[in-house]
Amino acid sequence: MTGRKMIDRLLPGAALAGFVVGWELLVRLADIPHYALPAPSLVAQTLWAHAGSLAGSWWFTLKVTFGALILAVAGGVLLASVFALSRPLERAFLPIAVVLQVTPVVAVAPLILIYVESTTAALLLCTWVAAFFPILSNTVIGLRAADAGHRDLFRLYRATPWQRLRLLLVPTALPYFVAGLKISGGLSLIGAVTAEMVAGAAGRETGLASRILEASFRTETPKMFAALVLLVFTGVAIFWLFDRLARALLGPWHASEMPRSAP
Repeated sequence: MTGRKMIDRLLPGAALAGFVVGWELLVRLADIPHYALPAPSLVAQTLWAHAGSLAGSWWFTLKVTFGALILAVAGGVLLASVFALSRPLERAFLPIAVVLQVTPVVAVAPLILIYVESTTAALLLCTWVAAFFPILSNTVIGLRAADAGHRDLFRLYRATPWQRLRLLLVPTALPYFVAGLKISGGLSLIGAVTAEMVAGAAGRETGLASRILEASFRTETPKMFAALVLLVFTGVAIFWLFDRLARALLGPWHASEMPRSAP
């Protein structure tokens, strides 16, 4: 490994460590009270002390996040495939998908909580609303992006709609789908947290958003930061996971994920 590559790899970690050290020094030197801004060391101690309760809430948030994301992927890809094969159906149903996208989760969540009896199901539905449209939109764009010459070739050989979809449209749409997946991964976490905060759910079967709300009511700022650290870690892990997935699927053949030589 060259010195340049080593610096590139170490630089993000060094920047994060510098931020944490600066935060710790600021709190200690300025004597900021813990209820206003806790030091990173206190946040770490709180995270360790409440690991049991926070771990259960973290797992609940993960289940809602990935459950809604799986539903968004399944529904978005299926509907995008239908749109790609039938323009009349696209013109009929795409406005409904747009309405779902432009409706804020904060505004629609109270209605969903009224109509859906199960709180967990309501949270899944709210999160699905936030994560669905990027999958649908990017996949539709990808399915439309097939080269016109290739389309003519498939038409010349009288390929069936299924053959055209499987052999031409799906490989063309894969980079767009992966890009939409990266967006929806973050939105699903945001949707899960937002929906739970709107719901104001309490009890054992609740996520990290409920822990943050409870801690804010009790002015337990270190616990709020501890739950927030878990949420940030989850968001970073989701981004890293889908970034690795993109490299595995697209790296061998697509320019967007191929290794670039240093300038």
